[in-house]
Amino acid sequence: MVIDARRVAELAARNSYGRLVAYLAARSRDVAAAEDALGDAFLAALQTWTESGVPKNPEAWLLVAARHRLLDDVRRTQVKDRVINALKLTGTETQVEPPLDGVAFPDERLKLLFICAHPAIDPSIHTPLMLQTVLGLNAAQIASAFLVAPATMSQRLVRAKAKIRDAGIAFELPETKELSTRLEAVLEAIYAAFTSGWENVTGGDPRNKGLAEEAIWLARLCVQLMPKEPEARGLLALMLHCEARRDARRTADGAYVPLLEQDTSVWSKSMIDEAEQELAQAATFKKLGRFQLEAAIQSIHAQRLVTQRVNWEALALLYEGLIQLSPTLGALVSHAAAIAEAKGLEQGLTLLEVIPAEAVRNYQPYWAIKAHLLKHLGCESEAEKAYARAIGLTEDSAIREFLIRQQQTNFKS
Repeated sequence: MVIDARRVAELAARNSYGRLVAYLAARSRDVAAAEDALGDAFLAALQTWTESGVPKNPEAWLLVAARHRLLDDVRRTQVKDRVINALKLTGTETQVEPPLDGVAFPDERLKLLFICAHPAIDPSIHTPLMLQTVLGLNAAQIASAFLVAPATMSQRLVRAKAKIRDAGIAFELPETKELSTRLEAVLEAIYAAFTSGWENVTGGDPRNKGLAEEAIWLARLCVQLMPKEPEARGLLALMLHCEARRDARRTADGAYVPLLEQDTSVWSKSMIDEAEQELAQAATFKKLGRFQLEAAIQSIHAQRLVTQRVNWEALALLYEGLIQLSPTLGALVSHAAAIAEAKGLEQGLTLLEVIPAEAVRNYQPYWAIKAHLLKHLGCESEAEKAYARAIGLTEDSAIREFLIRQQQTNFKS
């Protein structure tokens, strides 16, 4: 019974956390209070469900418990005007809760994403705030992605939530003219969530399980809300192309399979077809953006399903365009790798070596690609050092083992 209660609670947290926080925050006007109330509801669930059994609708049970906690806090502190009035509008203050077993409450996640992108909030905290409030990542996970101390990130998130509460930021979708100005931040957060889930392909971190699917769903909501925004479609296409290859990224025993060695018959053709449709639709608006270019890059790789080859010249050209729009470290390194395939290893290595050393000091893909190029150029000593650096920076055990095999294969006597 204990195991069942904990398992159901973990499943509810994974599948419903964002929806529950968004729903509660939209009615309490206080993100932090909604998170605290839901946290207490989960703790209560572990005890109650263990003793009395798991309810028919765990999500509804958690919602009711969290709403009662919010009301208790309001009564205790007598901070009534704004919060109580909001809760009364939704009937939350009724003494007898209506039966919720068959009721599906509104999904407020997309609304909360746009609220978190409000211009009154520091733009640098938009994405971290969305990742925590809507997608349930904790401060330590977010801090790791943004290369800051967990305590620093936690303080920034607390201040941002206080800003939403104290400034009385409206919990509703902004006017149409304001949607476009906030869309970029929303798409960035959705993609960051997808990346967290994508990198967790082995399921090693259960907190990230399902994040990729959640991100795709949120991107679909963005497309529905703003069908004429090509970047929303570009992001959806990008994620669908990547997700289509999920089952090909590991062997049956969990070994890492690099993209160029993946069995294309395992790729999801339906996802690829949908991605191509979204990308084609985005192109009709003639407004090129970063996510469209990244999706087009993945589309080139997807063509291997039919052609059995990669058009490296086209890939290099797309990366050049991406660098002009968004000169990220990932784009620069990937461009060098494409040039190495299209025009020669030496040219690719030259492009790698002009990237500032400080920028790539701890960037694992740079060292992995550099090691690969040096290996095939016969620069054994330099390649060995690059492999060692890449291996040391790799957190995924399967990728680490792959790189170790590559290193050993290269220098086997």
